[in-house]
Amino acid sequence: MTHPLYDRLEEELAQLAESDNLRVLPSAVFGHGYVHDVRHGDDTEGAMLNLSSNDYLSIAADRDLEARFLASLGAADEPLMSASSSRLLTGESNAYRELEALLSSLYGGRAAIVFSSGYHLNSGVLPAISDADTLIVSDKLVHASIIDGIRLSGATHKRFRHNDYGHLEHILGTYAGEYKSVIVVTESIFSMDGDRCDIGILTDMRRRYPNMMLYIDEAHGVGAYGAQGLGVVQESGLLDEVDMLVGTMGKALGSTGAYLICHDVVKRYLVNRARPFIFTTALPPVSLLWSRFVMERLAGMTDRRERLASVSARLRRGLESLGHHTPSESHIIPLIVGESRKSVELARRLREGGFYLLPIRPPTVPEGMSRIRISLTATVTDSQCDRLLECIDKGMRG
Repeated sequence: MTHPLYDRLEEELAQLAESDNLRVLPSAVFGHGYVHDVRHGDDTEGAMLNLSSNDYLSIAADRDLEARFLASLGAADEPLMSASSSRLLTGESNAYRELEALLSSLYGGRAAIVFSSGYHLNSGVLPAISDADTLIVSDKLVHASIIDGIRLSGATHKRFRHNDYGHLEHILGTYAGEYKSVIVVTESIFSMDGDRCDIGILTDMRRRYPNMMLYIDEAHGVGAYGAQGLGVVQESGLLDEVDMLVGTMGKALGSTGAYLICHDVVKRYLVNRARPFIFTTALPPVSLLWSRFVMERLAGMTDRRERLASVSARLRRGLESLGHHTPSESHIIPLIVGESRKSVELARRLREGGFYLLPIRPPTVPEGMSRIRISLTATVTDSQCDRLLECIDKGMRG
């Protein structure tokens, strides 16, 4: 049966395919740090080192840690596998209360509220707390979830050029006085380029503009940075000067869900006004217990953070020596190829070489900026890093 809607969708899919930007779900079996029996638009087979996950500390791949957690469960006093409803109905649990209390303690006593995902959090918080008297100023490269949250808000929105704090200062100097509240939104580690914001400059601006608040998404910083693994803001010694700090359990912490560290009045308000919080089934207690289990041990994972930093520096140096400049300052290292077709072909060759890597193409990145995004983990060895560099060099030369 035909319909104009179906015809339009088929036409747009055909256009995506023609420009090498069509996405299909990979057929893959994800193991502990490896990907097996992959069929991703080609005939690649076998086990490949997974360099496309966000398992930066290799927690999700840690069989021993997982086994110790499962052994610790024992007899539960509440259902483990499903919350069955939202938190405001019957989905609230002791596991939520204990995890939020732990997060609050780790972040110096400030309030903590857990959402079902980072996307729910970013798309829900900004619309809830903003109104017509709010100006949101965001870095041009913030995550799609933040962009969607801003679009849903009633706030005026202005963007500053990526990490261009002179441009941000100009916007604040021009417009901040016209609004009751100004919220500057950025990320500590940017997900596509792997570079960092400057927490010091941002907090200095916050001191100079009395109606400014600072909202920093630490999705890719939590776990990998800071003496206790709490992120780039902790590493900078400026936790008390960031008004709203977003952390995720779904990346370096190997779990699911996300959390906001904020003033208590913000938490209480979000419980009443954040639609993705109110109208979403709560996380299953078993996931919350696993998150708490990991968070309790995060400070003791310094060796993993040091190893991640070491192998990241090694790969960045190696790429530079091959003539490939990367903007990365972290464990996320993009190899910018340019055309979508070239990124698809290079990713295929790297998978053939034993590395599970996928092309990142528009609209995730701008036209002409397609890339291979390498996400390193704490268990990548020096020899694996060197072999990856050899495969990249061979793949780029054709």
